[in-house]
Amino acid sequence: MALLVTLDGPAESSATWIELGGLTVTLGVRLDGAAALVAVAVTAVALAVQTYSTGYLRQGPPEEPDHRYPPYAAQVSLFTAAMLLVVVSGDLILLLVGWEVMGLCSYLLIAHDRRLPEAPAAAMKAFLVTRVGDVGFLLGIALLGVSAGSFRIADVLAHDHGTTTLTAACLLLLAGVAGKSAQFPLHTWLPDAMAGPTPISALIHAATMVAAGVYAVTRLWSLFEATPTALVVLGIMASVTLLLGALAATAQDDIKRVLAWSTVSQIGYMTGALAVGSPPAALFHLLTHAAFKALLFLAAGAVIHAVGTTLMSRMGGLRSSMPVTFWCTLIGLGALAGVPPLSGFWSKEGVLAAAEQTALHGDGPAPAWLGWLVWLAALVGVAVTAWYATRLLLRTFFGATRTPLPQPHDPPAVLRWPVLALAVPAALLGLAGFPGWFSRHLQAGPPVGSDAVSDLMPPDGLIHLTPTVLLPLALLVIGAGLAWAGWRRDRTADPAAALGPLRPVLARAFRLDDVQHTVVVRPTTAVARMARTTDERVVDGAVTGTGRAARVLGCGLGVLHRAALPRAAAAVLAGALLIGLAAVLIGATA
Repeated sequence: MALLVTLDGPAESSATWIELGGLTVTLGVRLDGAAALVAVAVTAVALAVQTYSTGYLRQGPPEEPDHRYPPYAAQVSLFTAAMLLVVVSGDLILLLVGWEVMGLCSYLLIAHDRRLPEAPAAAMKAFLVTRVGDVGFLLGIALLGVSAGSFRIADVLAHDHGTTTLTAACLLLLAGVAGKSAQFPLHTWLPDAMAGPTPISALIHAATMVAAGVYAVTRLWSLFEATPTALVVLGIMASVTLLLGALAATAQDDIKRVLAWSTVSQIGYMTGALAVGSPPAALFHLLTHAAFKALLFLAAGAVIHAVGTTLMSRMGGLRSSMPVTFWCTLIGLGALAGVPPLSGFWSKEGVLAAAEQTALHGDGPAPAWLGWLVWLAALVGVAVTAWYATRLLLRTFFGATRTPLPQPHDPPAVLRWPVLALAVPAALLGLAGFPGWFSRHLQAGPPVGSDAVSDLMPPDGLIHLTPTVLLPLALLVIGAGLAWAGWRRDRTADPAAALGPLRPVLARAFRLDDVQHTVVVRPTTAVARMARTTDERVVDGAVTGTGRAARVLGCGLGVLHRAALPRAAAAVLAGALLIGLAAVLIGATA
């Protein structure tokens, strides 16, 4: 085993597991500046979720508390450990192990609440949809490992892969990224995963599953940078996902589904930044998103716990009775929408600046037209995000209560303190993007050798404010203003009513889930049903029929063998006479 540790550089440990001919399979871990920061974000969110869960799950509904906390806590811990394994893995095999364990844990945790009939179906859907992408991810890893003769990430990055091999491998890896990070067209599992407990929604959306795909691309960035085709596919996928998630969030009534679709959209910002050649902006937004999205989900859990429903149409007027939750939600939604100086403003501006540079100046490995596509999609996303974030705030905390509810109140301390703790980075983390220690430790130059892989991001600051920042700020004001104006006209009406006939289409996310069900699920089910029928009636029928025929023949012979003695003696004598007659005839013929 080799261990490399320096004060300012990476720390890496690896051991050879097995050698198959010229292919060496290693198990190793590597910790650098970027990995350390992502690991801290993962553990911080996981700690907040675990603390929050001790109150959220143990209390539960008064008439039916949840008695399955111990397995839940163990699964959350395993889930967190799997994500940390992905973060610090030094070779592709360990990365794959953490990647797959996360998929298993997500299935168990989404299906945790057995009182909800939709939970098992949502868990199975998440498991199967992400497995579709994981098949491509596995094949991509195998292709890279065989090509480099090693699965060690440093060796894979340093190896000179053929153009065809590299393109195929990167496209296969993007299939896994689309599944885990809920990107089009494998995004449909994430909104349904809201059937799981709210703390699990926070963990999945903020710091584990959906972040894993973005982080995997940044770890293998030099491969994608050398593959323009993969970047084009990633950019188109990101742009579609960004707009799809934002538009779908505008028409949801369930507060958790609004946040779920917002996650789909925000991950689109991250993958868009990667597509235009800016891993710094992608990881910076990943870190700020982890803070404000975990905050929003845990605050939403406090609201749901207080009012007993997830539907915004049954909420309203909670600002005065739940002031702590209100202010924390306001910070989270402000960061989500990109209100300065909250964290989301700085990280989202980094994405917009990177796309603008590619669009206007052709900087980076991506073509200029891809920069335009990502930039325009991101700008539209700013306005739409501001609209649905304002709608969520108004529908939940302002106006009058629309249905009789029990006396709402801020959550108890065990639920309140994690929310307050997450409000701090959601508000202030973006300031760390200015030049300094944070930016210096998110650096990524290309590897100079198999034993020297640099960190992930450039040494200059992550924040580049230019006059063009006024454009997204103007779009933010327009989006929030339109939602506020609609609410001011009729405080009892939903601003989403202005969407008119588009609302049911947006609520179903352009019915892409129905398309997926028609094109994939139904034919697969029909083929499975046909295979089952063939197996039962043809294969099993042949086996069963052979056995039944043998049994009937045996019964017939048994009846003959059970004949009375005189009749049996006569039969033997007749047989002997027939044999003798046949012998005489054959002899005469000869």
